[in-house]
Amino acid sequence: MKNRITELFNIQYPIIQAGMIWNSGWRLATAVSNSGGLGLLGAGSMYPEILREHILKCKKATDKPFGVNVPMLYPDIEKIIDIIIEEGVKIVFTSAGNPKTYTSKLKEHGITVVHVVSSVKFALKAQEAGVDAIVAEGFEAGGHNGREETTTFTLIPMVKEQLDIPLIAAGGIASGRGMLAAMVLGADGVQVGSRFVASEEASSHRAFKQMVVDAKEGDTQLTLKELAPVRMLKNKFFESVMQLYTTNPTKEDLIKHLGRARAKHGMFEGNLEEGELEIGQIAGLINDIKPAAQILNDMMEEFEIAKKEVSNL
Repeated sequence: MKNRITELFNIQYPIIQAGMIWNSGWRLATAVSNSGGLGLLGAGSMYPEILREHILKCKKATDKPFGVNVPMLYPDIEKIIDIIIEEGVKIVFTSAGNPKTYTSKLKEHGITVVHVVSSVKFALKAQEAGVDAIVAEGFEAGGHNGREETTTFTLIPMVKEQLDIPLIAAGGIASGRGMLAAMVLGADGVQVGSRFVASEEASSHRAFKQMVVDAKEGDTQLTLKELAPVRMLKNKFFESVMQLYTTNPTKEDLIKHLGRARAKHGMFEGNLEEGELEIGQIAGLINDIKPAAQILNDMMEEFEIAKKEVSNL
């Protein structure tokens, strides 16, 4: 399949595996890349030297393109950027920050830069900053989310209408039918997160993966908007946050309650009660844990079937 995204990244399918903290290590990234998509390392949960280790392992495990997702609010961002350049990574997805900060530096080293946004306003700012493509992520997505609360089906056509560079849709996409829908609305490709959490190669804890599989409609909710909006599974920690809200808490109260390493405890260590379990609404349609290669193959097979069905309408 050839289009602007497959040609930009030199990949077979326009499917990007999201760089999700505590889920996206080298095993998942290389499994996706070796299967024809674009795998991303999630630098947001890695110290600089850990990221270097994962990059080196990716280089050994695949000769296909792979990239790194970099949240720009990361405390060691300078070291992260330097390691990416030193190790010759050719694709970087940036998020949670101003794309102007590092885009020029990365592009000077021949790196393709993509920025993740949640609104038309920020999509245009990223395009002006010189990025090569945009990920427009809707309100359905797991983890940290945009404050606008715009859904994917609304966001994609609005961004497409004003964007010149390639557009990748994210949020609520876990199947070939979802992929086709996003592309009909104007996306050139899709970024998939939650579906790859429930993969054999994801670095997250097996118990968390199983909780994702068991999730039903309504089991996720966006909260902690005063800090940074985050969509998570409802558990004991989530309920404690809801209880805290009844006391009209200050921002400092919320920060104290959140504490440190809450996402690590939940997603990586498997503490399903006290951990922060970040996942998207689409978890309600995820029913099994399977290899990343099978996820990709199933998506593309369903995409082709759905495309034929639509053409017969």
